Amino acid sequence: MLVEPETAGEPTGGRTWVRSSLRHLSRRLGEAGHSASPPTVGRLLKGLGYALHVNAKKLEASAAHPERNEQFEHIAAQRQVFAQAGQPIISVDTKKKELVGDFRNGGRARGRQAEAVNVHDFPRDALGRAVPYGVYDLGRNRGMVCVGRSGDTPRFAVAAIGRWWRGEGAAASPGADRLLVLADAGGSHGCRARLWKQHLQAHVCDRFGLAVTVCHYPTGCSKWNPIEHRLFGPMSTNWAGRPLRTWETLLGYIRGTTTGTGLAVRADRDDDAYPTGEKVTDAEMAELHLERHAVCPTWNYTLRPRTAAPATGSQPSDQELIL
Repeated sequence: MLVEPETAGEPTGGRTWVRSSLRHLSRRLGEAGHSASPPTVGRLLKGLGYALHVNAKKLEASAAHPERNEQFEHIAAQRQVFAQAGQPIISVDTKKKELVGDFRNGGRARGRQAEAVNVHDFPRDALGRAVPYGVYDLGRNRGMVCVGRSGDTPRFAVAAIGRWWRGEGAAASPGADRLLVLADAGGSHGCRARLWKQHLQAHVCDRFGLAVTVCHYPTGCSKWNPIEHRLFGPMSTNWAGRPLRTWETLLGYIRGTTTGTGLAVRADRDDDAYPTGEKVTDAEMAELHLERHAVCPTWNYTLRPRTAAPATGSQPSDQELIL
């Protein structure tokens, strides 16, 4: 059989493919005295169970974390406690960084002709690199995207959360004194990032008098973070196939993102510089009012204000928050 030596994969497991193209196989059949056009070869291969496929992401890189299910249950419990108490819940993450300028943007857009963009995506030709950090309010179905042009650092992430609280969070949740933050386990808001915790303490807890509870999704589970499909997905769809030629164009696409469920998005530009490589000493960590939860303490913790704030509004008990 002609395709047998051309077959790769695991035939016993049903995963097989042909290395050669239809045109190549057609030529070789002709050389063997069997004339068949490439389309005919394609139909014959289909009858033998061959088809075009792309790689399928089905295999986990490593075994699931032993506390993975326990962490998801804890996140669900925390969300229920905060929702019942009327306290705000936000989901945060950094979207893929984008080059601003005449660059190709993935996806397709309807129009009379394709928009012309640069042949090569050289960063030196860009107006800058956009770093979109998103804050999604689960209770209100509202998003805020802070578009930076510096480093994606813990300082930048906390600055975006502070901007959201000042701009709309405080007004939307009057009297709230607690905040639940859902985040991935890595990146600028990683569960082991000391600078993330230090800045949350100083610039959110102490500044606004909020007790901040952070729950991280297990490694490799970022797709379950609500912001991914409730905010970032619609954003990507809204600007698909459209070059992000200027900063205002990028911000305009973000602000124009809507869904059938009533999503509204605010976008702000942050031109501040956020240096990388900042370190937090053991002594500085000891000054934080950090309480780790009994369940998956690396992924769950609460930071409390270092100055007393008046207790107002309905709030979950300390026992419920630190279980």
